Amino acid sequence: MMPWILDVRDAAGSADAGGKARALARAERAGLPVPSSFVLSASAFDDSLTAEQRASFEQTNDGRALARTVDAVAVAEPIRQALETAVRALCPNGELVAVRSSASDEDGTQHSFAGQLESYLNVAPTDVADRVRLVWRSGFTERILAYRRGHGLPVLPRPPAVLIQRMAAPRAAGVAFSADPVSGRRGVTVVSAVHGLGSLLVSGETDADTWLVDRGRNIIERRIVAKRRMHVADPGSIDGVRVIDVPSDLVEPPALSDADVVAVADLARSAARHFGRPQDIEWAIADRLLLLQSRPITSLRAMPDPDGRLAIWDNSNIVESYSGVTTPLTFSFAQEIYEYVYQQFCRMMGVPERTIAAQHEMFRNMLGLIRGRLYYNLLNWYRMLALLPGYRVNRRFMEQMMGVKERLPDDVDAEISTAARRGRTLDAIHLARTIAGLAANHFTINRRIDRFYHRLDEALAVPSPPLDERRPDELVAHYRDLRGRLLLSWDAPIVNDFFAMIYYGLLRHLVTRWCDDPAGTLQNDLISGEGGIVSAEPAVRMQRLAGLAAGDPALLELLNTGDADAIADALPRVPEFTAEYRAYLEKFGDRTVNELKLESATLHDDPLPLLRAAGALGRQLAQVDREASSTGPAVPSSGDRLRAAARRRVAEALAHRPLRRVAFNWVLRHARRRVRDRENLRLERTRLFGRVRRIFLELGRRLHALDVLEDPRDVLYLAVDEVLAFVDGRATCTDLRSLAALRRREFRVYEDTPAPDDRFETRGPVYVGHAFRRAQAAAPETGDARTGLGCSPGIVRGPVRIVADPRTVDLARRAVLVAEHTDPGWIMVFPSALGVLVERGSLLSHAAIVARELGIPAVVSVPGLTRWLRDGDWVEMDGATGTIRRVTAPDA
Repeated sequence: MMPWILDVRDAAGSADAGGKARALARAERAGLPVPSSFVLSASAFDDSLTAEQRASFEQTNDGRALARTVDAVAVAEPIRQALETAVRALCPNGELVAVRSSASDEDGTQHSFAGQLESYLNVAPTDVADRVRLVWRSGFTERILAYRRGHGLPVLPRPPAVLIQRMAAPRAAGVAFSADPVSGRRGVTVVSAVHGLGSLLVSGETDADTWLVDRGRNIIERRIVAKRRMHVADPGSIDGVRVIDVPSDLVEPPALSDADVVAVADLARSAARHFGRPQDIEWAIADRLLLLQSRPITSLRAMPDPDGRLAIWDNSNIVESYSGVTTPLTFSFAQEIYEYVYQQFCRMMGVPERTIAAQHEMFRNMLGLIRGRLYYNLLNWYRMLALLPGYRVNRRFMEQMMGVKERLPDDVDAEISTAARRGRTLDAIHLARTIAGLAANHFTINRRIDRFYHRLDEALAVPSPPLDERRPDELVAHYRDLRGRLLLSWDAPIVNDFFAMIYYGLLRHLVTRWCDDPAGTLQNDLISGEGGIVSAEPAVRMQRLAGLAAGDPALLELLNTGDADAIADALPRVPEFTAEYRAYLEKFGDRTVNELKLESATLHDDPLPLLRAAGALGRQLAQVDREASSTGPAVPSSGDRLRAAARRRVAEALAHRPLRRVAFNWVLRHARRRVRDRENLRLERTRLFGRVRRIFLELGRRLHALDVLEDPRDVLYLAVDEVLAFVDGRATCTDLRSLAALRRREFRVYEDTPAPDDRFETRGPVYVGHAFRRAQAAAPETGDARTGLGCSPGIVRGPVRIVADPRTVDLARRAVLVAEHTDPGWIMVFPSALGVLVERGSLLSHAAIVARELGIPAVVSVPGLTRWLRDGDWVEMDGATGTIRRVTAPDA
């Protein structure tokens, strides 16, 4: 080939050919039907510049100035001769050609430059050089510069190459998309066609016939533009135009036959397969089907596929344990626990082992990590529940326990229910197995819990040698020992949770049906105040600490204002307070805000929040002591009165129903026991997480000492198995320093990114094209009243204090605590609260259970609560009915 002229073989790999020509050359080499052509390389423009013109290009990026310079550029004579020779070889009989732009970044994966540069059709061979000059000029217009600036591209463009193709006389032409660029459906090809040249369609001068073709090559939709009416001049009409019907024999037929449509769809998909991504093609049919252009559909990057697999994400009560951004180490550990535990639960409920094995991916995907935040992969929870008989009843109980407020779409619910059916005989066998499993677990659950506590105490005994003296391989071995002895045998907590869900759901059903309680809140009064819930113990211990501090003004002042070192120096002079404080840390030192997140600092790491909370409550107690003479004798709390009233109400409702009374009391007794044990076992989970936290932080220190990690806490940005694999010698990436740094940067972005909605749907690949928002945003609520789930009885009126972090809040003055969510670490501030209002949560969430035990009125699951109220607003709340009213603050 002559200088500046590139044939197909040269253009396919040449940067001088530009994006459009390079793509077509590669398509032709792959066997796709491309018109005969050649390329005038981009260097032809540079070689046509005079010295003065070259200097002008180097000194300005102003569009008008560049256009004036290009206007003066003439195709250099040697280049003109080479061009004429190439055109004669392409069109030996003087056929017309198309002269088309092919800029360096045109038709790329990031930017298409669609419609930005000029192309010319039906060009005579003698006019090719002139059209080349016009194509060059179109590459330097103000429009092009604005496009480049708007897309963050270098301002000064490279000159475009020029593609010269032999023209065909098509009977039909148009565009096709191998995926639907409007809906995002990857399995649908869109074919648009007009009679004759496709330039009328591309320019928007005419409407096109359009077909949608599925992956099975079936036409699933036709949009035919039948010109059955036309406008004709009519001076006698009001607007001078009259619409007439066109005779049917003159109506233009569709531009393509069905066979043509399928052939074009096949071509679009062939181009997509060759280029490895969905393509937007231009095509024409003359004596054969031709591919005129192929470029990526850039808009699909920001679009999910609506035909992709549906996932529903909901963080309901999991936000109580994992609020905010969660590190990869914590997520991978939690994911592993959920997988093991719920497989184990299904085995205990009699689900066949082959069924569990077949659902392996479901169990692996009970949780998801969306912008660094944990969510339930909700449909998998329903699918797991559908493995057991009684899906429809158990589904409602599960929703109550998890705090899920929205029902599944009917079609999704029906699909899960249908998939759960195994045929009458198999269902009967499965039901018998499950009933047997339930009965066995019901009668052994208390012994199972006792054995679990014993096993836990043995596994979490003080390690010898201590963790801080162990080698990395010894730390890994200790983790695996814990996993084998506890995580793979987490039977008691999960079975107890299931029975708590069942019995609490049954109790709520019975009070609604038998005790005339349509609101379904009476069961909260009945199960509260029974004692024995260890999660309430920190509040009792906190009150003892506060009581000791209240009698010592110097200590009280230090607890409220001193730093940690000053308080530590003062502790030896207050031995009774110190003994109570150390006893608290020994038992509850791992209980902190976000205690299940391995990155969280515990009270062992930073005890100051505990000391501050004791000081704030101590001030309140000191104030109460000063005012005791004016308050009169103590009276039963409203919670005590409501519990007694609830018992009387049940007794009256069942007075003449002895069988119902026996059944009701049996359900109530088991509901109380299971709810109590559920909350107590959560503390044991905290102990296990505390040990795992220390193991991995020690591993982080070892890896830092070996210069594998930049910082010891960078271990938090690795997955559990990545750490274990590095020690074992099976790591697929040994550059943990770079891997952790990459993840740390990514998760810092998540910290600054608005959190996804509490519930949303995704289709297909989760991290592509989704905003993680509800399909329809909830309309903002107005007015001065809200309703949530009443979970701890009592009516209070007072100012609200909105709390994001209980470790930093000042509760020196009592107020109604308002939070988006809580976790067990909030127990330190509960005793200081008049009442508790929580935006998230369920009737069995930690806030609900502990508030009931402490007799603090509480309402959970109040949508938009923290946006509705502001610090200092006054409210009246009813913890029995769940109603909240914003009221006027009383005068001082």
